[in-house]
Amino acid sequence: MTNENDRHAAKMKKIKAARDKLMATKTEEKGLIVVHTGPGKGKSSSAFGMLTRCIAHGMPAAVVQFIKGTWSTGERDFFTQRFPEEVQWVTSGEGFTWETQDKARDIAAAQAGWEKAKAFIRNPGYRFVLLDEINIALRYDYLDIDDVVAFLLEEKPPMTHVVLTGRNAKPELIEAADLVTEMTLLKHPFKDGIKAQAGIEF
Repeated sequence: MTNENDRHAAKMKKIKAARDKLMATKTEEKGLIVVHTGPGKGKSSSAFGMLTRCIAHGMPAAVVQFIKGTWSTGERDFFTQRFPEEVQWVTSGEGFTWETQDKARDIAAAQAGWEKAKAFIRNPGYRFVLLDEINIALRYDYLDIDDVVAFLLEEKPPMTHVVLTGRNAKPELIEAADLVTEMTLLKHPFKDGIKAQAGIEF
């Protein structure tokens, strides 16, 4: 047993030395463009986890929710009721596209949300800006992808993090981003007739 522990300790020592050497080369710090996309669940949930971290670190933040509209969500209630000073929150959508059934209204809501988002991002006082479900608005061309990418690359302050969520992120956005995570769907209870549930989906 002692020999096994010694071998394990020696192996971990080598791994730590290699890791420390690698970490010593990572010295740059910058505001990131982060994309959460893919068909799996967890895109917004992960982003709201990041928002919680920012609050814990004293980093002022803002959220613009596209598409979801007036649908009551636990995250919106939590952050707006408990952290109203730390997080500015804007809901620009009027609901999912199949609910509104009004393309002109959806486009107007998305564009109004984007104007709010640009104002938040331009303000260096906000260190973290979450654009929840903006990829849906981009997918339907409610917003111009070239305008969004150009703004993020040219006008985002150097230390501001911007997170963009939603399925079907456009290739142009993926190319511009610093960090892209694709959530993969392996199994979902919806296929077994189980509806969206509080605390899990909203």
